[in-house]
Amino acid sequence: MARRSPLLSVRRMETQWEIVESGPADAQRTVLLLPGGMCSAESWAEVMAEPALAGARLVAVTLPGQAGTPAPDDPSVEWFARSTAELAKELGADVVVGFSMGAVVAYEMVVTGAFVGPVVLTSLTLSSPDEPGFFRGLVRLTWVLGRLPMSVLKKGAGSMVKHAPLPPERRVELGAQFARNDTRHMGQALRRYIRWLAVDDDRAQRLADAGVPAWVVHAEKGDGGLTPHERSVLEACPQVRVVTIPGKVFFLPNEVPGVVAGVVAEALAAV
Repeated sequence: MARRSPLLSVRRMETQWEIVESGPADAQRTVLLLPGGMCSAESWAEVMAEPALAGARLVAVTLPGQAGTPAPDDPSVEWFARSTAELAKELGADVVVGFSMGAVVAYEMVVTGAFVGPVVLTSLTLSSPDEPGFFRGLVRLTWVLGRLPMSVLKKGAGSMVKHAPLPPERRVELGAQFARNDTRHMGQALRRYIRWLAVDDDRAQRLADAGVPAWVVHAEKGDGGLTPHERSVLEACPQVRVVTIPGKVFFLPNEVPGVVAGVVAEALAAV
């Protein structure tokens, strides 16, 4: 059973960040945790409770517009990267960790030079082929069907979490995060995300060229993937470590928090 630490503080800043903190306030190292799309900061609770990270200050945030939080005027990946980099600087973050959409934001932060520390990118998507065609098709349908496709996506995400190998009460909590999402905001943000994916600028090579220590963490099945080219480029880069988790895993921070925490501990050691 997953261990959970208390959510020690939740606060909103002027930039509409919802923040959850745990660990020593005077810790020498600070980790910024970015959740996936439709998820809130509380989705990192299992990782934050792991003993391997007990000595670090852990700060999880909800990306604006996700899980019912106020949406930004510009829901682009580039805007999220710039804003999150400013937050990382304000918090004094030494390591940035992202899951899914949070990993995309963390990626954009390092390849643009907005953040120059170690990053842990779990369930990272670098190009359109990495995302299921069904998902991309649903997002495109919002142009003609409005909110309906996002309602389908929202319901599907809630259904997936019901089958996750987690305690029943935790599945209810995670499902409630998905339920809080506004389908209009979802559509706006995901259309911008699909446009970002469609730009073929060899993102794997851009990460390799960024020169920062990076861990790219994927399951064998379930959480998306990397193209053969992307994997070969990343595995050939001495600053990048590709970690493949055996089996099918959808929600890495919740289902395999010990593995994720272990990788974060490696990143902290690289600071």
